[in-house]
Amino acid sequence: MRVKVLGSGAGGGFPQWNCGCSNCNGLRAAKLHGSSRTQTQIAFSVNSKAWFLLNASPDLRAQILATPELAPPEGSRQSPITGVFLPSADVDSIMGLLHLREFTPFRIFATPAVQQILREENTIFRVLDRATPPVQWLGISMRPQFARVDSDPREDSSFRCSAVPLGGSYPDYVSDTLRGSLPADQAVVGLLVEQGEKRLFFAPSLPGQNQEWKKLAESSDLVFLDGTFWSDDELSRAAGSGKTARAIGHLPLSGADGLLQQFSGTGRGRRVLIHINNTNPILDEESTEYHQVREMGWEIAHDGMEFAL
Repeated sequence: MRVKVLGSGAGGGFPQWNCGCSNCNGLRAAKLHGSSRTQTQIAFSVNSKAWFLLNASPDLRAQILATPELAPPEGSRQSPITGVFLPSADVDSIMGLLHLREFTPFRIFATPAVQQILREENTIFRVLDRATPPVQWLGISMRPQFARVDSDPREDSSFRCSAVPLGGSYPDYVSDTLRGSLPADQAVVGLLVEQGEKRLFFAPSLPGQNQEWKKLAESSDLVFLDGTFWSDDELSRAAGSGKTARAIGHLPLSGADGLLQQFSGTGRGRRVLIHINNTNPILDEESTEYHQVREMGWEIAHDGMEFAL
């Protein structure tokens, strides 16, 4: 399995267009030792021909153009992208679907609740149905069940995928009427992809309300986990006001019961922090926080990172 990080930043990327925090200004002025990041996006393939996306980033078009493997064959109107897995209905996870509206069929995998939000309450996504045949909307099996997915029916290139509930809530744009009718365990999920004995686990948002993710992360060969904020009060310290990390569905890295404490030195595979907010000090490769994370065995995702399982 090949895995490519197309984007590694949180909403707005890094630097964020409307932010003058020390990180963003430092990068603009070339005074911060780090790199820019587009919004979180993963691509993987089990045969190096058909590619699947985890997430649908608002930056997806630019990310596709920057990735030769995702270019269409010469003279065709087809794409190597054959499917998209959505971990939630958050804007950062779904807006990229609108970049894929150019009359090309593919598959979208999401929980029934996320499908209902996108297909019934947000009619703009009907633009995807213009393809011939239209885009297929398919469910994601919830753990412990798996769904078998074929990359290419002409060859043996299948994998299995399932979702684990992570807690959290539905986005604010969902109407109160619909929100009240949707099951809570389908709001935010982690995605587990298996091919043979290899496991990839993707959870860019960890609300910290469900602990099942730990078992899957520990048993996976490659793990992408929520690296959004360093501290719970990071936004208020950077902007003078704002909700805590936990209040908006992200387990902070540091502090009592933070991610680094909960998941320290365990697991068989590589541990990668992703969905990194522009205010997070780990973006500065000369910072104490950056070195602390690296010394604890974590990797910090950056655009263009690649893995082979």
